[in-house]
Amino acid sequence: MCGRYVSTRRPQDLVQLFHVTDWRAEDSLAPNWNVAPTNDVWAVLERTPRDSEDAGEVGRELRPLRWGLVPSWAKDLKIGARMINARVETVHEKPAFRRAFLKRRCLLPAEGFYEWQQAKDPATGKTRKQPYFIHPEDDQVMALAGLYEYWRNPEVKQDDDPTAWLMTCTIITTEATDAAGRVHPRMPLALTPDHYDTWLDPRHQDPDDLRSLLDQPAGGHLDARPVSTAVNNVRNNGPQLLEEVAQ
Repeated sequence: MCGRYVSTRRPQDLVQLFHVTDWRAEDSLAPNWNVAPTNDVWAVLERTPRDSEDAGEVGRELRPLRWGLVPSWAKDLKIGARMINARVETVHEKPAFRRAFLKRRCLLPAEGFYEWQQAKDPATGKTRKQPYFIHPEDDQVMALAGLYEYWRNPEVKQDDDPTAWLMTCTIITTEATDAAGRVHPRMPLALTPDHYDTWLDPRHQDPDDLRSLLDQPAGGHLDARPVSTAVNNVRNNGPQLLEEVAQ
């Protein structure tokens, strides 16, 4: 699975990197070195503007979404905490994800992600969870493959109330390989820049074609280093979390 990741790039940089045409400056997120489920995260997506008269017009947006997909039919948004990942092997057929996979796909920018491995503490002899930061060898931004969904809050009566609708997302994962595979059996999937347009375009709806676009982050050229167990607490944040520690 992918349960924590790092996203620190400025929105202005992401707008240029992903050729975004629609970003509201009032939407802002602080750099986050310990992104956790239910946090708001940056997502790149394409959809028809609400005020557009042309159903075929699609704009590319950068916007904050809540991590943890809440299906449109869910009665409670708490289900999102269990929907942070979607397995690529079944994403096209699972009720919670299949419609989003066809029509509501996104990219989630990241500098890398964390995974944990059971390790024995040499000082105490006890087993502990050792976090690793896994990232591209060239430190380029990863475009993690994601899905997004709309959820209507039944407690809000007016549709035009800004709190009536919630947009949430999930990360697609696969079997881990290379550096990531030595730490954890699952890893997030990513896209290369030449596949961004097809992945994001909601008019492309062939499941097999879409799954063929997904790739290992950085083409499998990943580096993994042990980092401080401070990462284990979601309240801890800052660039010091990425510093390598001795084992």
